[in-house]
Amino acid sequence: MKTIGKFLKEARIRKKYSQESVAKETKIKKEFISAIERENWESLPEFPTVLGFVKKISKFLKVDERQAVAILRRDYPPKVLPVNPKPDISKRFVWSPKLTFLVGSLVVVGAVLTYLGFQYSKFVSPPKLTVLSPQDGAVVTVRELEVEGRTDPDASVKINNQPVLVEEDGDFKAKVEIFNKTEEIEIRAISRSGKETVIHRKIVVELAE
Repeated sequence: MKTIGKFLKEARIRKKYSQESVAKETKIKKEFISAIERENWESLPEFPTVLGFVKKISKFLKVDERQAVAILRRDYPPKVLPVNPKPDISKRFVWSPKLTFLVGSLVVVGAVLTYLGFQYSKFVSPPKLTVLSPQDGAVVTVRELEVEGRTDPDASVKINNQPVLVEEDGDFKAKVEIFNKTEEIEIRAISRSGKETVIHRKIVVELAE
C-alpha cells in the first residue's frame, strides 16, 4: 500500500525534480518536503498546514490532488490529546460572594449558638451571691439589722425566708428583726431555674435590756 510519502517522492523522482527545486517552486521549505516524504509528522506543522503543502506539491508535480489528499488523510496520525482524569484546579485562593455569604452565615450561626449556650449555662447555674454586711461574727446591738449584698439581676433573694427586693443591677438591701436568741442570718439567692446559693452569717446578739 502506497503511503503519501512514497506517492509524492515517486512522483518527484519521475519528474526528475530535487527537493530543493520543489521547495523553490512551491515556496515550501525543503525540510518540510523532506519530512512529508519521510512521513516524519513530528517535524511538521498542524494538519491544515500539511494539507496545504500536499495540495501545492501535488499541483506542481501534476499528480491527482484528490488522491494525494485522500492518502494523506489516511496516513496522518490522529492528534493525541493528553488525558487528565483530574482537572487542573488552581490552588490560588479566590474570595467570592458565595464564600462571603457562607462565612457570614457561619459567623451568625456561631454567635447565636454561643449566646444560647451562655444563656443556658446561666439558666442552669446557681446565681452569684455576695453579702456585704453583716460580716461573719459581727456583734449586733440593735433590734433591726441591715443586710446588704449583690446577686444576679434576674435572681430573687430571701433573708431568713423573707422575700427581699432586688434592684435592676442586682443590689439588695433589707432590715431584719433581731431577737436575743438569733444566732445567724440566712441569705438565699434563687435563680429562675430554681438553683440556689445560700450564705449563712453568724452574729453575736448583745441587745440592751
